[in-house]
Parts: sequence; structure tokens; C-alpha cells
Amino acid sequence: MVSRGVFYIVTAILFVIGIALMLYQHIVFEIPFLPGQQRTVWSVEAKVEFEPIESNAVTVNLALPGVQPGFSQIKQNTSSIGFGTSYITKDNAAYVQWTKRDPFGLQTLYYQADFLVDDASKGSSMTVPELSKNVEPEPYATAMNEIASAAMSRSSSPFSYTVQVINELQRQKEIASLLYAKYSKAQLLVKILEIGQIPARVIKVLNLEDGRRNRGLIDKVAVFDNTNYEIFDPATGNSGLTSNELIWVNHDGSILDVEGGQNARISFSMVSRSMPANTAGALKVAATRVLGDDIVSFSLDNLPIEEQSMFKSILLLPIGVIIVVFLRIIVGIKTSGTFMPVLIAMAFLQTSLTVGLIGFVSIVAIGLIVRSWLSHLNLLLVARISAVIITVIGIIGAIAFITYKIGLTEGIKVTFFPMIILSWTIERMSIIWEEEGYKEVLVQGGGSLFVAVCAYIAMSSLTIEHLTSNFIGLQFIILALVLLMGNYTGFRLSELKRFKPLADNIIEYQNGDSTELESSKLKRERKELKQEKAKGFPSSKQSDDNK
Repeated sequence: MVSRGVFYIVTAILFVIGIALMLYQHIVFEIPFLPGQQRTVWSVEAKVEFEPIESNAVTVNLALPGVQPGFSQIKQNTSSIGFGTSYITKDNAAYVQWTKRDPFGLQTLYYQADFLVDDASKGSSMTVPELSKNVEPEPYATAMNEIASAAMSRSSSPFSYTVQVINELQRQKEIASLLYAKYSKAQLLVKILEIGQIPARVIKVLNLEDGRRNRGLIDKVAVFDNTNYEIFDPATGNSGLTSNELIWVNHDGSILDVEGGQNARISFSMVSRSMPANTAGALKVAATRVLGDDIVSFSLDNLPIEEQSMFKSILLLPIGVIIVVFLRIIVGIKTSGTFMPVLIAMAFLQTSLTVGLIGFVSIVAIGLIVRSWLSHLNLLLVARISAVIITVIGIIGAIAFITYKIGLTEGIKVTFFPMIILSWTIERMSIIWEEEGYKEVLVQGGGSLFVAVCAYIAMSSLTIEHLTSNFIGLQFIILALVLLMGNYTGFRLSELKRFKPLADNIIEYQNGDSTELESSKLKRERKELKQEKAKGFPSSKQSDDNK
């Protein structure tokens, strides 16, 4: 016999394993604990157009976004008729490459990617650039040095130095006009930062706006302090990116290279949509696996669609089981059969509660009448049960046919009832009727229906369905709770009614005192004891001990 200590240890281990698995799926796969939560996904399409040079093969390289905070790429694909497509890495940067030997006329290529708005994404593939020596010609070198010197005296860090450089360019308009005539604002900012020995690079940012077409990239500057970096707008000096700004190019390479073509141009279109959080989490994990990260998944999404539907129904059974255990062991409700109510509740899920109740009562009632007639034939058990099964099948078929003919298509769904279980239920109720009377049949039949309805309500809950289908650890928790309830040996709640006369007696005149309620007497005596203690008198118990 297993000791109590071992039992509680095993139960605790099962409970902890269940909690750990649920937290693992919630954190790693970002599956929410409640259904209905949505995640934002941006679908971005890059459109590349160019004119090929005659008799030349064409190679087109388009830079792709890297890892960045706030976004996770979950999908990518290309559309390019007649072109070969491959994904390559060049100078530690990702590119999509299109190739074709003899293109003719205006060519259009498409690259589409889906980006999940992901607050949990904190990584970045941006690297610290190498500092280059300033070899700008005069008078540009002198102008840059003047701006750098003024900004250096007013700053204390690489980031504050960046802000001061932008402020100086806004303050010294003549020098700024000279420099802007040759350099863009982003390029000029990088060159002046390099004078101050601060690594920086120009990056390309896409401003995400729902439903926009033919958008271009915006130049911004990433400024580094060791391995940390901040992104600045070279025009305003504002730092950071908004939640709708996506870094498309975070390296020093070009965004688009076309060999064998001319007049190349690129534009972007984008649209925003919502996606269920668990679907978005599954897509994120799938994208992570493509990159080589092996993550263990316990989700049903890894199974074929047909098996997913089957297992979603199977995983609901433990919910019905724990309800049956609670109502039978803790509450004390009698049922006909141990887990027959769970199977009936599963049938209710396929039909509906109203149709299921009417169908169940009708089948059992007609079955009991037929079974009563069969009892007079003195058949053997196997033959009698077989006859009841055939009768139940006939009853279900007749109900489905009649309801369909009169236009009640819901009646066809009674075919989902477990016929063998119903047959045994009819046989069991018939025997109970003969041995203990019809009242016991009504008690057990009514209890079975009540438990089945309770199980149906729980199993039809969207929250319960979401938890069971997405968190396999919930099964361990249910098993631990079933084991704990199975160890209960106290009174059932339904048995407490036997103590009602005793409770009434306690509330009124427990000790026979006909002038004072027991509750009032206890309050009075407690008050008197407090008063005696406050005056320093020994209590009656202390007096007896002294004697």
C-alpha cells in the first residue's frame, strides 16, 4: 500500500509539471491563457522594377530586414515569373536574389513578408560599424570640424553629442547650407560623428501605414555607444522609433543591386491585419525553426488538420471526468453508470443542449418500455442486450427520419449519441426498476442528466476549449486534482442534510435553557471572562489548578 507521503509527493509532482508546461507554452510560444486575444501583423510588399540591358543576363539583389526589436518576421515569399529565386547572405546581410538569362522589356519583381508586432522581440542583428578616416576636401572638412568642435563642448556622451551636432547644424545655417549642398542630412551626420570617434551608420526605415502604396524608405542614423545604439532622425534630432517604424536595412550595403539592368526603382505597399494570438505564436515558432532553432512544441498545430479536430474533442474528456468525480465523490450525486454522463455531454456538444436532452429522454423512455417487454421473454443476457442495442439503433433512426420529414433537421444529430452506452444504461435502469423501484431510476436518471448538463456547460466553454487544446499541461493538473478528490473519505455534501436537526438545535436551545439562546449565552460568558481578566481576577480554570 502506498504511503500518504508518497501519494502527496506524486500528486504535487504532477501538479508542478502541469503548471511548468503551461508556463512554458505561454512564454515560449506566447499562447494566451484566454481566448480571443489578437495580434497585429503587417504584410509588406516590396515592388522592384527595372529595364534590362539587351543581351545581358540579369541578377537582382534586394536587401531584407534583419532581426530587430518590436517585430518578428513570420513569413516571406516572392513572385517573379520566369526568374530563379534564392535567399543569400552577403557581408553578414540577408538578400533575396533573382536571376534570369534573357529578360525582355520592363521587369517587375515582388517580395512579400509578414511581420508580427512582438513586444517580446528584443534582439538585433545590427553590428557596430568600423570608423573611417575623414578625408573630405576643403572647405567641407573645416566646416565639419567646426560643427564637431562646438557640439563636443556641449555633450557628455555619444547620444548627447549626436543631438548637439543636429542642433549646431540648425543654429549655423550658413555652414549647414554649404554641407547640405554635397551631403544628405543622414550622411553628413554620420561623417561628423566619425570626427568625434563615434561609430554610426545610415539605416533605411519603412513607416508602416495601413493601406498605403508606393511608399519609400526613410533615412535615419544609428549611433553606437559600445554595443548599445540609439536611432536618430537627422532632421529633428528625435531619438527612437515609433511602434510603426520597421528597419529594412541595418547595414552599410545597398538596398538594391541590379546587374544587367537600368532605371531600377523600388516601392513598398503595406496592410495591417489581426490574427489570433495562438496562431501568431505558432507561426513565430515555425519561422524560428527555419532559422535553425530547435524548439520543442506540445501544440496540436503540429498534427494534421484531421487529427487536430479529433484530439480537440478527446482533450475535452478530462474536463467532463473531473466534473463527474467532483459531483459523485464530493457532492454525492448518484448517476447511472460511472462516466456515462461524460459521453452524453460529448453527444450534447455535437447536437445542442435542447435537442440532446429531448433525444436522450425519448430514447431511454422508449427503450425502457421495450426492455420491459423483453423481460417477459426470459432471454439470456447477451441476447437481451443485443436486442436492446438493435432497438436503440431503430429508435435513433426513427427519430432522425421523422424529424427530418417534418422539417426539424436538428433531430438528425441524435445519431451522435453513443448507442452501446445507451443500451447498457437502459438495461441497468430496467434492473434497478425491478429491484429498487421507479424512484431510484428517477434519482439516478436525473442525476445522470444533471451531471451531463454540468459537463456540457464546462466542455462547451470557449475558454475551456482554448486551454485544453493549447496547454497540454492542463491534463497533468486535472490528473492531480482527480487523485486528490479520489483520496477524500469524508461526508458528501448531499449527506449534510442529516445534520440539519442538530444544527437547528444548536442555533436555538442546545443545553435546554428555555430563557436564553445558546449564541447569546456564549457571547455573554465571553464578555464576562474579558471583564474578569481586565480586573485581575483569576479565571475559573486557574482557580481549579491552584486548588
